[in-house]
Amino acid sequence: MKISTTAALALTFACQTAVAQNSARQVESWTEKDGALQIVTNDGRYVIRPYSAAIVETTFIPNGEQQDARSHAVVLRPAGVPATVKEAAGRIEYATPGITVTIERRPLRISYAYKGQPLLAEKLGYTRRNGMEALEFALDADEALYGAGARAVGMNRRGYRFQLYNKAHYGYGNRSELLNFTIPVALSSKKYAVHFDNPQTGYLDFDSRKDGTLAYETIGGRKTYQVIAGDAWADVMANYTSLTGRQPLPPRWAFGNFASRFGYHDEKEVRAVVDRFREEKIPLDAVVLDLYWFGKEVQGTMGNLAWDKDKFPEPQRMLRDLQSKGVNTVVITEPFVLTTSGRWQEAVAAKALATTKDGAPYTYDFFFGNTGLVDIFSPQGKGWFWNIYKGLKEQGVAGWWGDLGEPELHPAALQHATGSADQVHNIYGHDWARLIAEGYAKDFPDERPFILMRAGYSGSQRFGMIPWSGDVSRSWGGLQSQMEIALQMGMQGLAYMHSDLGGFAGPALDDELYVRWLQYGVFQPVFRPHAQEEVASEPVYRAPRAKRLAADAIRLRYALLPYHYTMAFENSTTGMPLMRPVLFEDTKNDAGLLASTYLWGGSFLVAPVTEPGARRKEVYFPTKGSAWFDFHTGARHAGGILETVDVVEERIPVYVRAGAFVPMAPVVQTTRDYTSRNIDLHYWHDHSVTASKGMLYDDDGATADAWGKGKYEIASFTAAARPDALDIGIATEAGSAMAPVVRAYTLHVHGLAKPKRVLLDGRALAFTWDAKTRVARVAIPARARLAAKVTVQFS
Repeated sequence: MKISTTAALALTFACQTAVAQNSARQVESWTEKDGALQIVTNDGRYVIRPYSAAIVETTFIPNGEQQDARSHAVVLRPAGVPATVKEAAGRIEYATPGITVTIERRPLRISYAYKGQPLLAEKLGYTRRNGMEALEFALDADEALYGAGARAVGMNRRGYRFQLYNKAHYGYGNRSELLNFTIPVALSSKKYAVHFDNPQTGYLDFDSRKDGTLAYETIGGRKTYQVIAGDAWADVMANYTSLTGRQPLPPRWAFGNFASRFGYHDEKEVRAVVDRFREEKIPLDAVVLDLYWFGKEVQGTMGNLAWDKDKFPEPQRMLRDLQSKGVNTVVITEPFVLTTSGRWQEAVAAKALATTKDGAPYTYDFFFGNTGLVDIFSPQGKGWFWNIYKGLKEQGVAGWWGDLGEPELHPAALQHATGSADQVHNIYGHDWARLIAEGYAKDFPDERPFILMRAGYSGSQRFGMIPWSGDVSRSWGGLQSQMEIALQMGMQGLAYMHSDLGGFAGPALDDELYVRWLQYGVFQPVFRPHAQEEVASEPVYRAPRAKRLAADAIRLRYALLPYHYTMAFENSTTGMPLMRPVLFEDTKNDAGLLASTYLWGGSFLVAPVTEPGARRKEVYFPTKGSAWFDFHTGARHAGGILETVDVVEERIPVYVRAGAFVPMAPVVQTTRDYTSRNIDLHYWHDHSVTASKGMLYDDDGATADAWGKGKYEIASFTAAARPDALDIGIATEAGSAMAPVVRAYTLHVHGLAKPKRVLLDGRALAFTWDAKTRVARVAIPARARLAAKVTVQFS
């Protein structure tokens, strides 16, 4: 890019001004008070407060400003972390058992280290420039950066300046620099994160000027950031989600198959699609109704938020009938109330809408009509909106789809109860999800909400938000971007990011693309085909071969339900994402920056097919010295290498880690019929693994906080290998309020030569062995709260 001489001189002057401003900053005094270090500078004051040994928060309050203590992201409370402070040689050192903060007095410079290893340091620190306020940090030359929300630019996002303004990108393909979730957090290959705790609009600059600078720029608001560190990526994830909140378990049906399109026009069409799935014996757990449930036309009806009785004459009966078939109904809602809608006067009278500066409802035109916007930040707006949800819930609606929640069009002059549009824009979807979550906690406290949303903010996961990646094009490029988006969002706490399977935008009919997308969908958080109606998104309406391959993918999804549900429990208690980048496993290899191969939980390695006509694919197998087995054929692959593998149309390449336990179950038509009473427990044996462990988590799939209420059961699995035998242990523990589950296991041990014999608690047990697949199978009789040891003897 060329730059004019005038622009170059202006840029040089701006940089010199910033440096001069920074060099003039200095510490005047400091005190330790109320569990924080307070530093007075010539231009303001800093408050540095530890939340834990691995999390420290720094706030700068410029002269003339008052401290804003409100955070929309942070839920962790400081817990009396022990810290020491000392001063010597012109610097102040504030140390917790993990993070040490060093403040150089003149010129002022703040740096952070974790267990003696440098993390990051303020570069220019706080500056004002071009009408923006900024915080700047120095980066190492070889430091990779991740984060900044949902983008598709490559796993290492260093080199970009990202706008922080949630915005839809209709029909995007393999690249998008701005999408619906813009999260002000940067994660580093040095295993730390820095979260900028301010929702106002701005930019997050990941060294776009190539001068080693990480910069956060904002129109105003808090100058607060948290530095989060850890010994391993699992620690960074645990610490970040302890700070911003963890995702509660969704209802179990959320892990099933969805029927969804834009859209089903009437009750007859809804019933027909559900019946078609049952006739074809393809599992189904939910049907999603787009905006035709409240209006006959796309334009002019948004905001009705009540059943169109011409098209849905008996909605409560329909909802009951679908529920009796194990199918849950999800309906779309939007925060826009058109002046032509049936609720416009009601919303105005309730003072539920955002306003002009004079207090009148703010109205404006956009694609769907002339509209107002629900003010979800005001008590009146919250109450009005929640009462609509509550009424629909009482009719039998099981889940909520919140669309256009960026908001799609949000004029800067519009006023909310807590600030201007630009001040609250990035937390609109966040607080919308909060409204529903808090409504459930108050009125339906024993139930888990299902909240599908298109926009959110740091910590939105704690409200149970299920994010999706927006209106992706129905193209190979659209598929190619989805792994990166989901992996990066999982690193930022929103572990349920997923895509419209098959792609949404455009009328392309491509059965190969459709099947490959659904095969990938088995190993992404939510299995929800969705698209514009010109081409069917439901497998039951596709060509016979595409339907068969899609059905196979759906059935595999259901067979893996015990594994997926256990993985979701792990996310809810540790913050580890469901989809994990290979860099979590192998940080010393450039292949760790790939998104085309990723980890699905702790056991699977997945390589989606994202090119048409592919017959070969490169797969990176992480971690030298490890081993991975083809999930379908049992072929062994050594870790730490990049291989080219064969690709077949029936499935995508999927591998299982040596030493992994994977619980599976019989396929059911709906998760309503799921039971953990008969589990196929698979274990992959290899000489490289001498000991390993796994688990199965189970509860009723519906009770909110079943874990906290003691309504759960956990089966723990262990493996210990000796030269002449393999011991498999099963132990069961249950919560205080959980009735005993009588469970039988069929143990499948992969990777074995023919065993000499198999013992159950020391007694000989019948087994079978398949010489071709090298799998031994052992039936373990049903018992309640089983404790057992299976010994496979080799000689």
